[in-house]
Amino acid sequence: MDQIIFGIHAVKSALNYLTATVSKEQGDALITVLYVDRGRKDNRINAIVELARKKSVKVTFVERKKLDALCQANHQGVVAQGNTPKVKSESNLDELLQSLEEPPFLLILDGVQDPHNLGACLRTADAAGVQAVIVPKDRSVSITPVVRKVACGADQSVPLIQVTNLSRTLKLLKSYQIRVVGTAGETDNTLYSSDLSGPLALVMGTEGRGMRRLTRENCDMLVTIPMFGSVESLNVSVATGISLYEAVRQRKMQ
Repeated sequence: MDQIIFGIHAVKSALNYLTATVSKEQGDALITVLYVDRGRKDNRINAIVELARKKSVKVTFVERKKLDALCQANHQGVVAQGNTPKVKSESNLDELLQSLEEPPFLLILDGVQDPHNLGACLRTADAAGVQAVIVPKDRSVSITPVVRKVACGADQSVPLIQVTNLSRTLKLLKSYQIRVVGTAGETDNTLYSSDLSGPLALVMGTEGRGMRRLTRENCDMLVTIPMFGSVESLNVSVATGISLYEAVRQRKMQ
């Protein structure tokens, strides 16, 4: 099924991901056509057009209103159309865990529904070296054009794995000797005083409500991000960035 990608950074990242040898099996990010605002002639647009042609992607110049109709968002003069990325399943998670040659480093998002937050979490996960992002199928956003724009290519480089039963998945991770660490406000264990090295699955709760009860009960440990001001909580994508990079710091010290 076709899906659009819009915005200069997101389109450029998707084009860079393409290779001449991409197969249909690997072709989650294949782009079939690039639509460009015929009224824009600046260097950034010209660079994307040149990149698309190098990747053998059809380039079509159109009126801006055509782009407006395609995505009804701030497209910055470029809209790509291509295959919807394939979201992976539990079986793919098992295969991934068996194939890893370094300690697992996973991010679990329990019910994140805002596409901007998912896109930002994917982007941070990619930067931190996370091997997969796991989400439940129900009450969670999947890959959308907004997610792809915010992720800036991380939706292609970091596998998104949707699972039917998150509690069962957490038990599977434990069978691989992966510690499941959840973030919550009601604990005395701070992020910075807790051991986040070694095989790790970091669980972030949904915006405002945190983790669900069964998710919380299946965590090996709960940690909290210290708050020193008047704000009671952080946006989930901000909290994810803080938590992932504390884990990165500890893992690099090993």
